[in-house]
Amino acid sequence: MGPTVRVAVTQHEPVWLDLEGTVQKTIAIVKEAAEAGAKLVAFPECWIPGYPAWIWSRPVDFDLGIKYVQNSLKVDSAEMKRICAAAAENQINVSLGFSERDGESVYIAQALISESGEIKMTRRKMKPTHMERTIFGDATGAQTCLSKVVDIPEVGRVGGLSCWEHIQPLLKFYTFTQSEQIHVGAWPPLDGFIDGSPGFYSMSIEGCRNASQAYAMESQAFVLHCTTVIGEAGIKAMGTAGSPIMGHPIQGSSCVIGPDGRILSATDNPNEKLIIADLDLSLVTKTKTFADASGHYSRPDLMWLGVDEKHKLVVRGAESS
Repeated sequence: MGPTVRVAVTQHEPVWLDLEGTVQKTIAIVKEAAEAGAKLVAFPECWIPGYPAWIWSRPVDFDLGIKYVQNSLKVDSAEMKRICAAAAENQINVSLGFSERDGESVYIAQALISESGEIKMTRRKMKPTHMERTIFGDATGAQTCLSKVVDIPEVGRVGGLSCWEHIQPLLKFYTFTQSEQIHVGAWPPLDGFIDGSPGFYSMSIEGCRNASQAYAMESQAFVLHCTTVIGEAGIKAMGTAGSPIMGHPIQGSSCVIGPDGRILSATDNPNEKLIIADLDLSLVTKTKTFADASGHYSRPDLMWLGVDEKHKLVVRGAESS
């Protein structure tokens, strides 16, 4: 038995398209997780202000598009400062999935906030998936995109990716190389797969959980698999009733996955709930004695990953080219 850390994985419904309402709910969940003894609480993709589900039924909706941008979260904002203050007040680390507003553009983003209330890391999704590109921009350059694993005292080395970044082999490998121990897999609302349906298994509860389990096996890290609940309020707010994707209420499917891929903690309750687990970090070491993808189980003399770590600006002087 090695050092143990208690974590909390959210399975909740945001206050749809409402920055203030979802910030208030975030603060309440942070407090609840801390009261349960957790040292880290993880939120799903676009938790604030909720995942824009309407894009899968009608990619152009001017009114919702405006509302979504207006209710997205700026990193340097009073709302983010309140979440940081809640982390500090409750002495808990927070992995936050959110729609980041930068000017009039939005990006699928993650932030890691320490128990002292300091933002230790922010990143943006490398490439929004399919219809997400009608709303969100790409990350630009290593500083805004590549997952930056952070060493959090009394917790471990924590990193994260969003949704189908978990099927991006090069991005995953780059994250593995940073000795990640706890990985936050931030996912959107996920529905169960129906055999014979036209939808993709890889977009279902089962398929995406399998992707997180594969990530755990490949990285030998714990994975906090976070998903969102959609109730009738979300369907109504985004007008998605009847859509083949996110067109009806969707239950949560959050869980905690061990470094060998097994599910350690989940719930049969499909509604709003915190998933609590105690992680024995020595299991990371145990699993890596068999396979360490960027260590003894690698062959850099045959295959290696090249990364351009320069930050890319839209306006550059000669010295930054």
